[in-house]
Amino acid sequence: MTTLAASPAAGLPDLQLIVFAAGLVVLAGLIAMTEAALAAVSPARAAELGRDGARGARALQAVAGDVVRHLNLLLLLRLLAELTATTLVALVAVDTFGAGWRAALVTAGAMTVVSFVVVGVAPRTLGRQHAYAVGRAVAPLVRWLGRALNPLASLLILIGNAVTPGRGFREGPFATQVELRELVDLAEQRGVVEHGERQMIHSVFALGDTIAREVMVPRTEMVWIEEGKTLSQALALFLRSGFSRIPVIGESVDDVLGVLYLKDLIRRTQGGDPRAEELPVSELMRPATFVPESKPVDDLLSEMQAARNHLVIVVDEYGGTGGLVTIEDILEEIVGEITDEYDVERPPVERLDDGAVRVAARLPVENLGELFDTELPTDEVETVGGLLAQSLGRVPIPGAEAEVSGLRLIAEGTTGRRNRIDTVLVSRMAPTDAQDNGGRGDHAESRGNQNRSEERQPADA
Repeated sequence: MTTLAASPAAGLPDLQLIVFAAGLVVLAGLIAMTEAALAAVSPARAAELGRDGARGARALQAVAGDVVRHLNLLLLLRLLAELTATTLVALVAVDTFGAGWRAALVTAGAMTVVSFVVVGVAPRTLGRQHAYAVGRAVAPLVRWLGRALNPLASLLILIGNAVTPGRGFREGPFATQVELRELVDLAEQRGVVEHGERQMIHSVFALGDTIAREVMVPRTEMVWIEEGKTLSQALALFLRSGFSRIPVIGESVDDVLGVLYLKDLIRRTQGGDPRAEELPVSELMRPATFVPESKPVDDLLSEMQAARNHLVIVVDEYGGTGGLVTIEDILEEIVGEITDEYDVERPPVERLDDGAVRVAARLPVENLGELFDTELPTDEVETVGGLLAQSLGRVPIPGAEAEVSGLRLIAEGTTGRRNRIDTVLVSRMAPTDAQDNGGRGDHAESRGNQNRSEERQPADA
C-alpha cells in the first residue's frame, strides 16, 4: 500500500490533488456567496444604482431581472466544484488508506465539515451581509457565464424534467417562490418579521396568481350615471354615494362611455358659469380604460401606476361589463380591508323603541324572517342587503326603500371604502300602507323612490 509518507515522489501528486481540491472548495464558496447575494438583491434597488451610475450596477440590474436563470447556473457550477473536490479528496484517501471503509469515512467526514463551513455558512453570510457590493462585483462575470453556459443548464433541467414523474418546472425547481415563502415563514418564527408583515409578503407573491375578476367590484355593485344626466344630478350622486369617480354609461351598463371625476365636476360647476350645472355629464367625462377579466393583478397595478389611472373597467369574455377595479382594490389584496375612522361595529340585530329593527346588511334573510315571523323569498339572495337590492332592481345606497312581504326595508349608512350598505332599517308595514301598495306585488318599489333612485344609480365604485 502506497502512502504519503512512503516516498517523496508518491507524495507530490497527492499534494497537488489536495491543493487543487482546496481551490475548488474556495471557488464553490465564492459561488455560494454570489448565490446568496443575488437572491437578496432587489431589481428596483439595482435599477436605482444603475441610474446613479454605480460601477457594475447595469450588469447587476440585468442579472436581477432574470435572477432565476442565473441562480440555476450558479447552482450547477457550485455542484460541479464541490463534487470534483470531493472526488479528488477521495483519490488521495484511497491512495493513503487503501480502498476501504477508512478512505470513505475520511472523505465523507472531511468534505462534510469543509463544505458546511467553507461553502455553506461563511460565504453565504458574507453574501447576505454585503449583497449589493458582492452583486456589483460579480454581476459582469455572472452575466457572461449566463450567456455562455445557460444552454447547458437549460438542457440539464430539460433532462431532469423528462425523467421526473408528472409535470416539471420549466426554469427548474432550484429558485422558486415556494423557497422564498418558506424563508419568510422561518423569519417570522425567529422574530425577524412580524405576523402581519409575513401575511403582506405572502399577499405580494399571490398577486401574480390573482386575476382582475377576483378583485373587481362586480357590475351589480357599481355606481354609474347615464350620459344624458346633468352635472347637478351627478353632484347629487357623488354626495350620496361618497365616491370620487363614477362610470358614465350609454344605453346600458355594458356600454361604458367614460368616467366622470368629482374634481372635474367641482372645477366646472364652481367656475362661475350659472349654466354649468345643466350641462350633460358626457361633456365632462374622461376616456375609460378597459382590461380583460383574466389580466394578472400585478401587471394591472404596474400599468395603472404608469398611466396614473386609478380606475379601470373590467370586460368579461363576451365583451360586456364585468365590473371595475381601482388601485385601492388591489391594495386591499395586500394589506386587507381598508376602513376609516367613521366605521363602527354594530350588533347584527338592534331593536328600536318604535318597534322597528335595525339589522346588519349581511344578516341572513332566514333570520330576518324569523324576527318578524314572515316568509321571505330566499331563492336568489341570501342576505338582507341582497334582498333589498333585488327588490329595488339596483344596488341600494342610503335612503333607498322597498317593501317586501309586508316589511318596509330602508337602507342606512355605509361602511368600508366601497361604501357598501352597513345596516337596513326594517319595520312592519301598517295595514293601510299594505292596502295602498297591494296591487304592486311584494317586490315593487315606490314610484317616488324610483324617481329619486334615477339620480343615485347603483352602488359601488
